[in-house]
Amino acid sequence: MRENKIVDVFTDYLTVEGNEEIKNSALEADDVIVTIIGATFDVVGRSAIVRKSHLPANINQNIALIRLDKTKINPTYLNAYLNTKYGRGSLHHHSRQTEQVNLNCREVERVLVPLFNQLEAGIESLSTKADTASEKAALVYSQAETLLLDTLGMADFLPSSEAINIKSFKDSFSVTGRLDAEYYQPKYEQMVSHITGQPHARLIKLVDINKSIEPGSDAYSDDDEGLPFLRVADYSKYGITKPQKCLSTTFVAENSDDLAALMPKKNTILFSKDGSVGEAYCLREDANFITSGAVLHLTVLDPDNVLPEYLTLALNSKLVKMQAERDAGGSIILHWRVGEIENVVVPLVDMPTQEKIAAMVQESFTLKAESERLLDVAKRAVEIAIEQDENAALSYLEQQNKVTQ
Repeated sequence: MRENKIVDVFTDYLTVEGNEEIKNSALEADDVIVTIIGATFDVVGRSAIVRKSHLPANINQNIALIRLDKTKINPTYLNAYLNTKYGRGSLHHHSRQTEQVNLNCREVERVLVPLFNQLEAGIESLSTKADTASEKAALVYSQAETLLLDTLGMADFLPSSEAINIKSFKDSFSVTGRLDAEYYQPKYEQMVSHITGQPHARLIKLVDINKSIEPGSDAYSDDDEGLPFLRVADYSKYGITKPQKCLSTTFVAENSDDLAALMPKKNTILFSKDGSVGEAYCLREDANFITSGAVLHLTVLDPDNVLPEYLTLALNSKLVKMQAERDAGGSIILHWRVGEIENVVVPLVDMPTQEKIAAMVQESFTLKAESERLLDVAKRAVEIAIEQDENAALSYLEQQNKVTQ
């Protein structure tokens, strides 16, 4: 969970039996969920609304489930309120801080909610528009992925499930330095063969690869002040969320020159080598953050031949994901060595197709940004109703609707 958002990629899954054991907390559409346990106030009090696209899903003990009587209050309105400075401030007011910040369900129940009957309908309409834009963004991105695979003739590629492959020492360890049997599964060879049977290049021939830093936990800020420090968990192929850690102002002041050089620029591709390996995101503007050492910075060497948006989508495709799975497998915490990343085989398509894919990716992110803007408008409208009155909030919504149109 992030502020007003359930991230697009789930990393943990329950078995059917496991879900049955905690079925009382199984989520339904229009549930509102709130984080109630975390290391800092920044983590606690995050609120988001559950949509059909998130289901089926369940929650752990760090999240409270609010299921509403819709005859009394609209879920989208409550979620918008909880995301305001007043709603979140109230959640923080009821919390307790020991080694962690804690809320329990009874304390969440004590939060007072202002009711504005006319405003609720406006907030629901805005949230519906935001959902529509978000769903269209996901669809357009999926269409771009499909276009790539169709162009390569790999849309229906089904790798072999055969687990046996016979290799001589000469054709295995002496070439790759790997002795783990999983590395040589036929499915990986088939996938690489498909790519190398058409125009392709090793990644090191397409980009300049740079590392960032790992300053250690001592450099972190104890509060939300300082320079944002982006880690693998703070981004996905769909975008960047607010980094959960910041570097302290003292550390930044002492290392200002080095840190300034490490800030990634527009069109830099962020690429993860640890944890969720192989996750790529192309920056749409210069960044005001530092990334962890687990995130590589890829800079396209010749944008006239390979577009950054195209390369990012190719890196996120199953064609590269399988190479990451092959190279980084065999350990509890995945680690993809830079030398292996340099040798990733990347498919190349003609420039008109690259341009079409890039345009689709850009459209997807424009729609996503509009969805996020509309949710911010809904939150601000509730704040205006609290600070002034309901009519002022309705007037603000009307003005913003004209901007949308």
